[in-house]
Amino acid sequence: MSDTSSTPDTRTPAQIEADIKRRRETLAETLDEIGVRVHPKTIVGDAKAKVASSVDHTLGRAYVGVNRVVDDVKAQFVTEDGQPRLERIVPVALVVVGVVGLLTLGTRRRGR
Repeated sequence: MSDTSSTPDTRTPAQIEADIKRRRETLAETLDEIGVRVHPKTIVGDAKAKVASSVDHTLGRAYVGVNRVVDDVKAQFVTEDGQPRLERIVPVALVVVGVVGLLTLGTRRRGR
């Protein structure tokens, strides 16, 4: 691009026309791109993609958190070499059986 204020334009009319044509094509491409970017379908698609990405990220973090909790609980009932810790499993099993028994008795009494 020449600066018309300090030096005279030495291009031929054909060169000027070719430059104008190139600039029009560039401008048309830019306007097309802007049209695509501001089109409602594009905006909705971008929003959906952001939401999906956010949900995926949140679910991934939740999955990691749940796995960590499961591993922590498992470590309470299994040794590092995979053997069950009966001193911890038996009391928990007795408590569970007791709670289920009490719930069953409570349900039967209400049913009468």
